[in-house]
Amino acid sequence: IKQLLLLTIVFSPSLIDQIPLSDAFLLPHTTRTFIPLPSRPVLAGRLSATTTTSSSINLDPTFTPPDIAGEGEIGEVAAAEAASLMKRAIVPVPTYVSPKGTVGISYIHWEAAAAATTTTTNDAKQTDTLPLILLHGFDSSCLEYRRLGPKLAALGIDVYAIDLLGWGYTQLKPDITSFSARAKVDALTGFWNTVGGGRPVCIAGASLGGAAAIEFSVERSDIVKGVVLIDAQGFVDGVGPMAMLPMPLARLGVGVLKSVPLRNSANKMSYFDVEKYATEDALKIGRFHCLREGWNDALVNFMLSGGFAPAEKVEKIEAPGLILWGRQDGILEKEFAQKFVDTMPSAELKWIEECGHVPHLEQPEETAKAIDSFLRSDRF
Repeated sequence: IKQLLLLTIVFSPSLIDQIPLSDAFLLPHTTRTFIPLPSRPVLAGRLSATTTTSSSINLDPTFTPPDIAGEGEIGEVAAAEAASLMKRAIVPVPTYVSPKGTVGISYIHWEAAAAATTTTTNDAKQTDTLPLILLHGFDSSCLEYRRLGPKLAALGIDVYAIDLLGWGYTQLKPDITSFSARAKVDALTGFWNTVGGGRPVCIAGASLGGAAAIEFSVERSDIVKGVVLIDAQGFVDGVGPMAMLPMPLARLGVGVLKSVPLRNSANKMSYFDVEKYATEDALKIGRFHCLREGWNDALVNFMLSGGFAPAEKVEKIEAPGLILWGRQDGILEKEFAQKFVDTMPSAELKWIEECGHVPHLEQPEETAKAIDSFLRSDRF
């Protein structure tokens, strides 16, 4: 079981060997036929990036943002501030995802700084860059962008950090039958059509979130006008033999993923400056959503579905791309950074110095400047 888990997460065998297995639970997994959501015609161009007013969004009235400082016992101010902005929108999905045709997707919206926006006649705010979607890594949450989001907004970029279905603080139950990679992309489409108005957008993804960003950008090339990949997984498909495990073994494997020893080791492996950034707060923030009821079921459902398959889609990305890579990333091979540039039709690479696997957490200022420069370049 431990060796199979290595194909699901990018940690070393010596790390996994130190971690005891624990049990989890699983809802019955059902395979459904995919029903694509219709594409919407959109206007190209930078200045079409107007925001949807909150009054027009169907928010989940039952949602309560995570209690970071209280229940979470987390002292990081940036995490508490980000959590206070979190909302959950009810968005349309195909019925194979939910028979009701809707799911709740949690997100944080950092509005572009007032000095960098104008107001149109209908009171909608308008920025001079594309809005930006931020997608977190494997089994993480939009709180992953607690340091980067505010910096991007201060530079005049309208930012939406979105939880992928089944992870973070999205709806987990009842009436959801698929948390597959396909379902995650379809829920993201429903979210952007609902909350973002289906307008042109730049999408960014970190680590496994990069795989989701790749799949979304290829499927929705009509609206994705820019792609930012941050130490992204793009050339490894699926979750390996984990997808074929018998149900009891899959339950055991998922139990490992929320264990404190594994999360702590992963926390330390993610940073260049371990002493400064691999803190107890960082550990708690990365694990807090795992304690929600239904988390085990949703994650096993995703694992058994087979995971993302971005490898053959990288070359199909039509939008300009920015590849950001931590120079000291100890999780993904550095060769992948250049491979993105060589494979994508139009991409540039920027190394983030003194940085591990998570530039948006370890070097948010440099990461924000790079993204801002990219979005304001003559490539748009």
